[in-house]
Amino acid sequence: MPEGKLEAVRRECLRTDKPFEYAFLLDALSDEQDQGITIDTARVFFKTNARDYIIIDAPGHIEFLKNMISGAARAEAAVLVIDAKEGVRENSRRHGYILSMLGIRQVVVCVNKMDLVNFDEAVFRRIEQEYRAFLTEIGAVSPERFIPISGMQGDNLASRSDKTPWYDGPTLLEMLDTFQKAPPKVDRPLRMPVQAVYKFTNQGDDRRIIAGRIESGRVKVGDKVVFTPSNKITYVKSIEGFNTESREEVEAGWSTGFTLAEELYITRGQVMSHVERAPLVSTRLRANIIWLGRKSFEPGRDYKLKLHTAAVPVRIHRINKVIDASEAGSQLDKRRVDRHDVADLVLETQSPVAFDTVGDNEASGRFVIVDGYEIAGGGIIVSAEEEERDELRFEARMRDFHWVKGGVTASQRAERHGHPAALVMFVGGPKTGKHGYARALENALFESGRNAYMLDGTNVLLGIDADLHFVDATGDRREDEVVIGVIIGQVQASHRS
Repeated sequence: MPEGKLEAVRRECLRTDKPFEYAFLLDALSDEQDQGITIDTARVFFKTNARDYIIIDAPGHIEFLKNMISGAARAEAAVLVIDAKEGVRENSRRHGYILSMLGIRQVVVCVNKMDLVNFDEAVFRRIEQEYRAFLTEIGAVSPERFIPISGMQGDNLASRSDKTPWYDGPTLLEMLDTFQKAPPKVDRPLRMPVQAVYKFTNQGDDRRIIAGRIESGRVKVGDKVVFTPSNKITYVKSIEGFNTESREEVEAGWSTGFTLAEELYITRGQVMSHVERAPLVSTRLRANIIWLGRKSFEPGRDYKLKLHTAAVPVRIHRINKVIDASEAGSQLDKRRVDRHDVADLVLETQSPVAFDTVGDNEASGRFVIVDGYEIAGGGIIVSAEEEERDELRFEARMRDFHWVKGGVTASQRAERHGHPAALVMFVGGPKTGKHGYARALENALFESGRNAYMLDGTNVLLGIDADLHFVDATGDRREDEVVIGVIIGQVQASHRS
């Protein structure tokens, strides 16, 4: 605590004729002290004989639910406070569900203001029984301990109170010391969402640096890595940093940059990982969300999903259930998600995204949803949902992972031919002139000295694809698309166009 902080708060209480409360040490805003509520989150540092702590004081009132979530999302454990005089109310129920949704499993419940009910054991037991039953019914967290306390008088906070002889459990401070610290993130699979790509051209510096923050795992020079969802595989050539000595290895928590063995087209939002422990990739993800937007979250509308550094258009694919988290058994039969509702649903993104389930990696398993220019909701990914093209995507991923490459790189071929490989696709219905445009472009490129080749889908069907039943029951030309995709990849790799 800053020197003089306690004395300053005591003087202010004397000046305003208010009784001193330790809560004033955390409630910095005048409105918080005037109304006796927490509005914004605050951080306080302290230590016991066991370890150092950071306490995040988060608001409880529903009007400030967004502030509560932003604070709680960074916590490894939670102390949930229930007013002994009021009992289990709407906010307490909702907070229990939100803690579960955020993946916080270490929870202790403090029944506060026991002095207002004369430290009555029956009141404490009734609250414990009611709240445990509610959390069990909605499948939320299971608190490790309920502790009767008085924040005003300090009972059962740091030392045992003689006013609760019927309680033989630990004090709050003793309970905090039993919480387990989260395992080091360096022991988890490598995850580095790409933040930006930098290209230097001054003084002969031709480095192309892939920059980002390593959220988990570790990586060293020479490691084989993959960027998802593009499935581009290469090796780490060097580890770069600003105004620092070069390093051979970096780990979780580092913001750094890398150069790669090959010049690959990598964009913001892709995730770098080791090939053998890559993240999931899909356009459909099952998620639990809490909605805070003024307008309802509705099917048929376009939103933006922000997941690590990726930002992609998203829609509701299916709503499984909507829950009023303040009431047990309150599954709502409706096709939209209103403000303060919690929902189990399936989201569909416009393009594939790389992610993990929140149980495997919270950094790549949590997301927010933007409606217009406002963050309107947030949630966690529970699983990847099966979709029509999963089989094709899996086959393509396995092909990319196990592809046998030649000894000549794409950059070497580009230097030899004077230009990099590129693909131009002409699409459209019958009689739209796409074949004529393709021939004209091929001729123009060839006359300008560039290697060019026109690949027409009809030729593939009449040649390589002649014996394949490429149209399935739904009319999709899936085998045809796979074959054409492989041929295009080979042509580009050989730098013949």
